[in-house]
Amino acid sequence: MDKSTLKQLIDQAAGRKPADTIIKNAKIVDVYNARIIEGTLAIADSRFLGIDAAYTADNVINAHGQYVVPGLIDPHIHIESANVSPAVFGSLVTPHGTTTILADPHEIVNVAGMRRGLEYMVASAKNTALDIKYTMPSCVPAANPTLETSGAVITADEIKQSYDQGLTYGLAEFMNYPGVVNADDGVLDELLVSLNARKMIDGHSPALHGQGLNAYAAAGVHNDHECTQVDEMLDRISRGMYVYLRYGTVSKNMPTLLKGVTPQNARFCCLCGDDLQSVTLRETGHLDESIRVAIQNGIDPLTAIQMATINTAQCTGLSDRGGIAPGLKADFLLVDDLEHFNVNQTFIDGQKIAANGAYLLPTDDSVAGFDDLLETVHLDNFSADQLKLNLTSDKAHVIGLQSISRTQNLVLPVAHDAEGDFHYKPSEDIVKVAVVERHHLTGNVGVGLLSGFGLQNGAIATSIGHDSHNLVVVGTNDADMVVAIDALKACQGGGVAVQNGQVIATLPFVIGGLMSTEPIDSLIAHQKAFNTICHEQLNVTAQFDPIMKLGAMPLDVIPNLRITDKGLVDVTKFEIIDINA
Repeated sequence: MDKSTLKQLIDQAAGRKPADTIIKNAKIVDVYNARIIEGTLAIADSRFLGIDAAYTADNVINAHGQYVVPGLIDPHIHIESANVSPAVFGSLVTPHGTTTILADPHEIVNVAGMRRGLEYMVASAKNTALDIKYTMPSCVPAANPTLETSGAVITADEIKQSYDQGLTYGLAEFMNYPGVVNADDGVLDELLVSLNARKMIDGHSPALHGQGLNAYAAAGVHNDHECTQVDEMLDRISRGMYVYLRYGTVSKNMPTLLKGVTPQNARFCCLCGDDLQSVTLRETGHLDESIRVAIQNGIDPLTAIQMATINTAQCTGLSDRGGIAPGLKADFLLVDDLEHFNVNQTFIDGQKIAANGAYLLPTDDSVAGFDDLLETVHLDNFSADQLKLNLTSDKAHVIGLQSISRTQNLVLPVAHDAEGDFHYKPSEDIVKVAVVERHHLTGNVGVGLLSGFGLQNGAIATSIGHDSHNLVVVGTNDADMVVAIDALKACQGGGVAVQNGQVIATLPFVIGGLMSTEPIDSLIAHQKAFNTICHEQLNVTAQFDPIMKLGAMPLDVIPNLRITDKGLVDVTKFEIIDINA
């Protein structure tokens, strides 16, 4: 800001010059005092001037008694989980009152690295009014590289480069929490780059406690979104960490955690989405839905709003937003009442960009200059021989699905043939699951067993396999699994459903095998149709989104048992284990 701009701002705030815009007959949410102020709100040059009945302006907005709420801020979300580009993502969330997000692009960066993956996300973000600030993926691959094969490897030098180039705002969730606790040399380099640059460091420490959690917090980790129980939340707050109360499409930990929110600790609580599908964003909402759910669970409406605005701004160092106060960024929304929190209009920098559930600006979803991201499924001829198991015991380690994000390490009796391969029994909810490396033509295939998915006849495959995003396939028979993998290679990513040797549904995600180029309405219709086929024809467990649930199976930083292209991973020990028990 230069001197003349500053003088103009002061003159307008002081009332010596008219404002650009005033909002009359408004009930303004004061997040600092948790109260409502009735009055006239003035705006000039994309900033709030203040609240005073004497302000004048040529442009007058009559709020007609609506509440003016600061723009909502999501401190941790993955755009790729919505399977759309950043530009389209902006058109989905801004009608719900979201004005700023801190996005972790570790999905596309795991596939394509910083130069192509991150730079594409930054380029696409320029085509939306939503303020997207990226955090630099800290763990590519997510954990020890001996556990899986990623498309790229991010070093401390690249993290520093992303800061120097102004591409990223901070360090994304540090999923390799054992590496932090054990003070691994490479981990220390990554932490120091961020600490010395005074950048925030996001956390990810499921089930970590005691001295291990002390070490994690001492390393400069600022927050955590992986709490599932109240005691975990309180442990982190007591160590000066913020807790992000997650309410995503699959992982909905917020209602449980709200039981631990008090007037004393609420300021350390923020609302976040983490992973949200497009259909959820379009039909249910984003942080506006989180606010509604918080209120339904007994949280005072003003406290709920604070957890999506000022708390998040203070946690993330966004000192220019989060409230309605002189000099702050004029991001706000209009709602009829705080209890139901239905967003009528959204403003960013004082400009109306969404109204009545619709984004008002054009959306440019171009991938020009990044054509290489449309061909990222690299795979030699795949055969059923690569899916064979060598079971030597009548019991095996089986991944047990739960409704929450974590899995169980089940030891179950399993049937196998004379050669040791798994024998599927329709009466038992145990199927084969495999992860197929798709980046470097290594030929790696990890094969295991999965319980609780519900599949009864056929196979489902996806290129979404967090976080390295190798191909994941589940099936009752090897033949259908091979057909699914071949079909996935042909369409360069997305989802495929197969039954009796025939492809019965596809869901193409051609950008990195993660994001769609379809128009958003078409994509949502496709997702719904795909899920319906998986649930009704293949009998996938009703409460599971088949792609999101299957895509979490390689997530080797979430307890307890996962599978990668290198085999079964015991996440409690961070090591590959034998399937035989």
